[in-house]
Amino acid sequence: MQLIDAFALGESHLPLAELSRRCGLHKTTALRIARTLAQSGYLVQRDDGDWRLGPAAGWLGARYQAGFDVQNVLEPALRALTMASGESAAFYVREGNVRTCLVRVEGPQALRHHARMGEGLPLDRGSPGRVILAFSGEPGDLYETIRRRGFHWSIGEREQGVATISAPVFGKHWRLLGSVCVSGPASRLPQHKLEEMSKTVIAAANQISYELAGNAMPSPTLVRASHWHP
Repeated sequence: MQLIDAFALGESHLPLAELSRRCGLHKTTALRIARTLAQSGYLVQRDDGDWRLGPAAGWLGARYQAGFDVQNVLEPALRALTMASGESAAFYVREGNVRTCLVRVEGPQALRHHARMGEGLPLDRGSPGRVILAFSGEPGDLYETIRRRGFHWSIGEREQGVATISAPVFGKHWRLLGSVCVSGPASRLPQHKLEEMSKTVIAAANQISYELAGNAMPSPTLVRASHWHP
């Protein structure tokens, strides 16, 4: 798993020496593991000797996304939110102590905020993570305020010059699945603009919750720990 995780976003291939260095493994050990992974299609050795991720790794990611019905629910809802807001929209899930972007739809503006899908980001910086923490039962006045109003916005909290607003998404039995987020340059999204956008973001989050829960939304009084899967 360390070998698979050694590939950074945008790196199409790596030599064995670099793989072994990043994983802290001897070359012979790294080669043995790489060949084993190649037998199952998770790695592929190129003609020049370098290694790249194989089709099985892509299929694994596809099955991960399928747990959220990405094609039928998330992408259309985020696309509609992007059109309504004029900014980029994304869906974040919690994985342990970090949040990751599972699906993202870019906004129509030339100047926009870019987020890397799958990258681990802090939960306590930025509105998507704050919302996940709040509806996971995190104590404190800030999180109580987020739970009470049902959304949270932030400006420059994680990344300078970036503004976001987020709302929670739930599954069956009011189980928290993640948060939906609209993001863009702070120059285009000052506080009053973000607050004006709150009803649109909440409506999108509610619609996604409704569809992912199988059209059966229970009472919102129960707060449970956040897990990405339904």
